[in-house]
Formats: sequence, C-alpha cells, structure tokens
Amino acid sequence: MFTGIIEEVGTVLALRRDGNVARLALRASRVRDDLRIGDSLATNGVCLTVESIEPAQIWLSMMPETLLRTTLGRLHPGTSVNLERALPLNGRLGGHLLAGHVDGVGELTHIAGVGEERVLTFTMPRDLTRFVAPQGSIAVDGISLTVVDAETESFSVSLIRHTQGATTLNHRVAGDRVNLEVDLIARYLHRLLMARDTEAGLTESRLRALGY
Repeated sequence: MFTGIIEEVGTVLALRRDGNVARLALRASRVRDDLRIGDSLATNGVCLTVESIEPAQIWLSMMPETLLRTTLGRLHPGTSVNLERALPLNGRLGGHLLAGHVDGVGELTHIAGVGEERVLTFTMPRDLTRFVAPQGSIAVDGISLTVVDAETESFSVSLIRHTQGATTLNHRVAGDRVNLEVDLIARYLHRLLMARDTEAGLTESRLRALGY
C-alpha cells in the first residue's frame, strides 16, 4: 500500500524492452534507503517490483499489463518520475490509501493560475466518473490530491506550493497523459452497493422495465 505522498522525484536512465516485458532503470537517492530486491516502489503511481539495486541505478520490472494500462511505456531517458516506497505498518497516512494499481489514463487539458495558486483540469475515462467527487481523493501520477470539481469526463485539482515543488506536476503541460487511481473506499463501496442491489433484484434490465 502507498499514501500518495511523494518521497522523491527520480530520473529515468533507461527503458529496455524484451518482447512485451520491459525493465526500467531509475536514478534516485532517498528511496534507496532500506530498499531491497523484491520490494514495491510506486513509480508515477504504478506499483513496480525492484529487480536489482546497483550503485548508480535501480532496476524495476514491468509486465505487459503495466505497459498497456499506464503511461510508463512512454518514458524515456531524462524523464522525471514520482517515487514512493511502500507504507510501513508504523508509518503515517499523510495522503490516502493507494494500491498502486492504475484505473485509467487521463490527459491534462487546462492549467489556471500562477505561483501558489494553480488549478489543473484533467480528462478521465467515463467509467471512472462514479468514483470521483468534489472534496474526494484521487491519485494523479501517484500524488494524493483533493478533487475541486468533477464533471462527466473531467475533474480538477488544486496544487499547494509544496506539491508543485515536490512532484512532477509543476512541469506538466496541456496534452500530457497521466496515471489515475481512484479512491479505494469509493471503489469498494460502489462494488458492495452493486452486489446488494443485484441481490435485491434491482438490476439494469429491471430498472429499464420500470421506465428508468
């Protein structure tokens, strides 16, 4: 599990593909502390497994599903990425609970404000709309953020000064694609409600028959 509080902005050194599988090399310093082979490291919000730790770089492995469902396949040497180690049991939950499993890819469409006041608007897949609400939480490239507004296919977030300086979002421009993970509680609550309604006989076909 992760919290969406970015520990360090690392740098991509290499992205090597072997068929559908890929290996990612990163330069980082802070997250190297107590990091071991087999540990999880959230990279732009994607939970990756540490494959090897070398003096100058950390190697992470990526499976075909990761390349298909996230933006990591677009990384290239020199790209900055948000990094966070897994949450220890005695750690502080400064953001919100994240699994590092990307729900969809969004696109930055608008940036408003300057300096300490910046509001970013992103598109999102329509099927994620039900999980996003004003004042709720969402992770953008692994960053825990509070939703300002939520529309049918878009949402906006406000960046405080610290977030601008401690993550990659301050360098994003319109058209950039980002990894999105919705709130875990919202996702499972929706699943439970769907199961309850189905058990009670309230299905989509039943609603249509009733004229809804």
